[in-house]
Amino acid sequence: MKRRTALSAVGALALAGTHSAFAQQPIIIKFSHVVTDDTPKGKGALKFKELAEKYTKGRVKVEVYPNSTLYKDKEEMDALNSGSVQILAPSTAKFRPIGVPEFEALDLPFIFEGEAGYDKVIKGPIGKGLLKKLEAKNITGLAFWDNGFHMVSANKPLLMPADFQGLKIRISGSKIADLYFRKLGALPQILAFSEVYQALQTGVVDGCENTPSNYYTQKFYEVQKDITVSNHAHLQYAVITSTKFWNGLPPDIRTQLDKAMVDATEYTNSIAKQENVDALQKIKASGKTTLHYLTPAQRKAWVEALHPVYKEAEGRVGKQIVDDLLKVAGISA
Repeated sequence: MKRRTALSAVGALALAGTHSAFAQQPIIIKFSHVVTDDTPKGKGALKFKELAEKYTKGRVKVEVYPNSTLYKDKEEMDALNSGSVQILAPSTAKFRPIGVPEFEALDLPFIFEGEAGYDKVIKGPIGKGLLKKLEAKNITGLAFWDNGFHMVSANKPLLMPADFQGLKIRISGSKIADLYFRKLGALPQILAFSEVYQALQTGVVDGCENTPSNYYTQKFYEVQKDITVSNHAHLQYAVITSTKFWNGLPPDIRTQLDKAMVDATEYTNSIAKQENVDALQKIKASGKTTLHYLTPAQRKAWVEALHPVYKEAEGRVGKQIVDDLLKVAGISA
């Protein structure tokens, strides 16, 4: 009996040692996204990794997987639900398939009056309300990351709505972008971000829309003769995690990760603005494309042509979110 007791004690000590060793292992967080490390979102993910590991004193290890190296666009949400990845930062156009189409309303054209108008929406009741809607899907919204306003390009100037007629324009999958490009007479084509450069180069698509920093880092400007700095729509991401995973973290770890996300968000949003300014200068200096800026009359023509999209979008994203955005923007329905 004594021998069995002694053996049991040894086994208990060994088991305790195993649990202790396991407890000392860092918590692994896989952060997957679809752009490269040198974009604002890519740099933001790396900043979160740096701060999370620093603030938790190594108790958390963040593995960043950029440029769709872990999961492609359509696979990401399934991976989050299965626990294969812990943090994503999809564009707000990607929330329709999980049953939260209201996010897509942020893609509406000319809905924000500059970055100040965007900040007012994201930091106010609308932005907070959108993140709240994710809770029913067992998703926790951590932050919104900015990437700035869209330009649009082709191998000819796009200055008036009629210039889009018949052009194949790449979109990321946003139903709102699909709506407004069709309203201009274009043919929207959904392509993964990693496939855009080759598609432009080979003529699979005639043009695309994106932010200045993405045009520069992905070298889209090298294969497009003309770029219109139209600022017609905004690109933003929602950083999200699984609620089950997030709530299952030790409270002290979660507190430090919250702090890391707040600081990484401030960093990301600040560099996004400056990198877009810098990217435009570099694109212009390259001499490989011509930058066009809409005159007041041209911009008015775009706004008038796209105004019907607000009403048409109600069936896709809901009347309430459209009304709320139009009210903040001071636009008549």
